[in-house]
Amino acid sequence: MSPDTVQGTDPNTTDRQNLGRQGGVVSGMTALSRITGFGRDIVLSHFFGATGIADAFFVAFRIPNFFRRMFAEGAFSQAFVPVLAGVKVRESATELRDFVRATSGTFLLAMFAISLLGVAGAHGLVLVFAPGFAGDAERLALTGDMLRLTFPYLGFIALTAYAGALLNSYHRYAVPAFTPVLLNLSLISAALLVAPSFAEPVMALAWGVLAAGLLQFLFQLPALKSIDMLMLPRVQVRHTGVRRVAKLMVPAMLSASVSQINALIDMVLASLLVTGSISWLYYADRLMELPIGLVAIAIATVLLPNLSRLHAAGSTRDFSRALDWGLRMGLLLGVPAAVALYLLAVPLVATVFYHGAMTATDVVMAALALQAFAIAPVAISLVKISAPAYFAREDTTTPFRIALVAVLVNIVLNLALFRIMGHVGLALATSAAACVQAYLLIRGTLSSGVYRPERTWWKFGGRLLMATALLVGWLQVLVPDGALWLDMPLVERVGRLAVICIGGVIVYFGALALAGLRVRDLRYHV
Repeated sequence: MSPDTVQGTDPNTTDRQNLGRQGGVVSGMTALSRITGFGRDIVLSHFFGATGIADAFFVAFRIPNFFRRMFAEGAFSQAFVPVLAGVKVRESATELRDFVRATSGTFLLAMFAISLLGVAGAHGLVLVFAPGFAGDAERLALTGDMLRLTFPYLGFIALTAYAGALLNSYHRYAVPAFTPVLLNLSLISAALLVAPSFAEPVMALAWGVLAAGLLQFLFQLPALKSIDMLMLPRVQVRHTGVRRVAKLMVPAMLSASVSQINALIDMVLASLLVTGSISWLYYADRLMELPIGLVAIAIATVLLPNLSRLHAAGSTRDFSRALDWGLRMGLLLGVPAAVALYLLAVPLVATVFYHGAMTATDVVMAALALQAFAIAPVAISLVKISAPAYFAREDTTTPFRIALVAVLVNIVLNLALFRIMGHVGLALATSAAACVQAYLLIRGTLSSGVYRPERTWWKFGGRLLMATALLVGWLQVLVPDGALWLDMPLVERVGRLAVICIGGVIVYFGALALAGLRVRDLRYHV
């Protein structure tokens, strides 16, 4: 029997979870988020293109999002969920509620303090994260003004991430996964409806970010009430559970945020390059993030609470099998995405962004960055899927050390390449650093014995290679020269890309089916 079909059991609970179905829920909601995200980026690229004003907004938007990934969605979630799983298994309902109240209150206080510091030091933060703006007083001032509005978003979205982690721990995945849609809708509305009334239209986007933070937080509250976890927070920094989360969170801040740290390093160096470099990297990164969101984040979201539960219950065999399932799914969906991003770079960028203020040069430059990013979805997917194997066991130190290596690799390669290859060198360095991190994380799970690959990997690998080769052949034959995409009307670009992508999906999964892979092989229960 294939390891993908083995029905794992948890001897200490009857709450068996279908990881495939849970991942499908998250992936479906994430797909909706990515679709609206593309709508958001289409609107932004149409009105602001890859201009200096666009660069300014992307810096003001990237900085609080970096801290969000570091403190909230990254470190906090991966420190909080395993501790919560242990409390649910070992403690009473009263002690569980005390832990949740103490954690939420202490976290709220910390995020409030950080938000105040960010607002007060907005212009200084801009100089740190975009030093190239120092010679442009107007752009520096505009970015600082926007950052004063976008930074409080961190406080709201941190609470949203906390609520999402709590809901995920109770296997309620739909609401947290849908929440990012509200940010996209808010920014679209700000650009289309509010921006014309501003003297500086791009400022409307900063207000849109702030409004989205409040909306996303409020949207979570009914779901928290449904699981009886909506309660008044209480600041208790000496609470045992809070101190445990804080101890785990410190090293997790880096290990859970490497991709964001690398993106910020890219932004710092890109600010020293020609105007538009930040925007080219942003648009390429947005396309690269699509498969990561649909594949890696969906799988990792369901793996962390389930691996934490299995570890707390002592189910070591099921722990390994669940991780094995996750890694296979990551490769099965990540590899074809990487192939498509590389071979369809110009068609994708042209179809999504080539209109309004975007120029043909912007399309070509963003497409080059996307090709350099192409391998990153596979590597980052493996990182996000393998990291929960450490966090579920409350081991944040090992991922921290590995993350430090990855960041150092990125810095060295960035400095070596960005003067020679420009923004493309920055994207290439990010991909290489992700590969190093993925390798070290997976090797660590093998050497520690928590992961023992199932015996049918060779068969799985053969199927994957054959299907990928057929996909490459399909794309090589069907995709016309990149220059032709720039001359096509938008409707023709959309139609051709749709045919190519739909056909590619049929070719790839058809090849897998012919090779013997079935839908039931993708299901897994623990």
